[in-house]
This record gives sequence, structure tokens and C-alpha cells, in this order.
Amino acid sequence: MNRYLILTLLLIASSIHADDETASHVTDVPEQPYAPGIESPGYIWNDLKGEELLALRAKGDATRGKAAFIVCEGCHGSQALGDEAGFYPRLAGQHASVLIKQLTDVREGRRDNPKMYPFASRHVITTQEVADIAAYLHSLPVPESHGQGPGGDLDQAAKLYRKDCRVCHKTHGEGDAEKFYPRLNGQHYRYLLRQALDIRDGVRRNANPDMVEAIKPYSDDEIEQVIDYISRMPVETGSKK
Repeated sequence: MNRYLILTLLLIASSIHADDETASHVTDVPEQPYAPGIESPGYIWNDLKGEELLALRAKGDATRGKAAFIVCEGCHGSQALGDEAGFYPRLAGQHASVLIKQLTDVREGRRDNPKMYPFASRHVITTQEVADIAAYLHSLPVPESHGQGPGGDLDQAAKLYRKDCRVCHKTHGEGDAEKFYPRLNGQHYRYLLRQALDIRDGVRRNANPDMVEAIKPYSDDEIEQVIDYISRMPVETGSKK
């Protein structure tokens, strides 16, 4: 881990929320690379190659991960709770496999996030630290308090969820670690809504094509209803599978 660069990035993180232009002049930081995504012929959602495979095979250490997570706290918070405004997701309790996939997708340039990339790049954290951070985040409890939707036609939303979402994200939104499907319960409404719209509209380039196909016919109102329903799912406090 590059300690000098981390100190610089922490300074940038403290400036991001207040003044993006000022933060951009603090130092020269790495630009996010580009890797082909869902817009490219032959795209495979999760081919389990390269750094993702190495990080999955590494034995993540939650204690080391807590120390390495310091570079992420400026946006995600010290307890990895994110923010209800939907800019930064809640990471606490997420499946380690999902975290590794998403983080390595950002590092490779398959998931576009130029603000996150300087903090997540190989200049800052190693492949082993990717595994360590994922182990630490997975070990954190998932608080029951989080941003929820406005409340609407939840009965209709429940029908849509059972028809199109439950097969992957499971009955209670707990996801599936082995298949890299994320935990949705406990996540902030506005973040989930933004991601669902980006996936439907082809903006999120590392999206699962099966999910794109499932929600492509959805109107904005239907997506808002389903995400509202998901945001109200109870958080299970038992075993994290």
C-alpha cells in the first residue's frame, strides 16, 4: 500500500463533497482505464479471470482489511454505511465475492467510476488487500436503519419482484454469494434506484445481461415501485451465506 498516495487521496476525499474542482487540482491521480463491457460483442458478465480470480483465491483477512479500508472511509464512512442520498452504497455485510467482483471491475475499467478509481487502483491497494477489504466488509453487521422509498403500490411491486428478481436475489433480498448476486436488503433506496435505472438503460457497463433483459421492459414508475419494495425488506441478522 502506497502510504504517501493514501495521504494525498484522503485529502482529496475530504474535498470531494465540498468542491470537485478544487479536489481535482490537489494532485495528479491515475485515470481509470477502459475495458469492454456489455456494449461490446462477446461480453461475458463474469468470466472469473485475471485479478478477480486471484483475489477470490486469496485468503482475505478482516483485520488487515479494516486497516486497508481507511482509504475508502472518506466516501463510504467508517462503518461502511454509505449515504441515504444514494451517491455511495452501503457496503457493510455485502458478500465478499460481490465486493471483489465489483472492485476488480472498477480497477480494470469495466465498471465506470472515475471518482472511485484513484482510491481503488493498484497504485493504492494490492490484490491481497482487495480480498482483505472484502472480508472485513462482509464481517460487518447490516444495520436495519437505511434509506427507504416513499411508499407506494407495494403489492404490485411485490408481484414484480417475485416474477423477475427473486430468482437471483432470493426471497428476502439476501442475494447469492456463490453466483455473485448482491445482497439488496439493507441497501439505500436512492442508490438501488440509480443502479437499476443505469442497468436498464445500458449505462452500467458491467451489468449482468440477464438482469438487463429482465428489467428492460420496466417503466420508470415500475422500477421505482420495485426498488421501494426492496428498500423495505427486513434485514436478517443471522448467518451470512
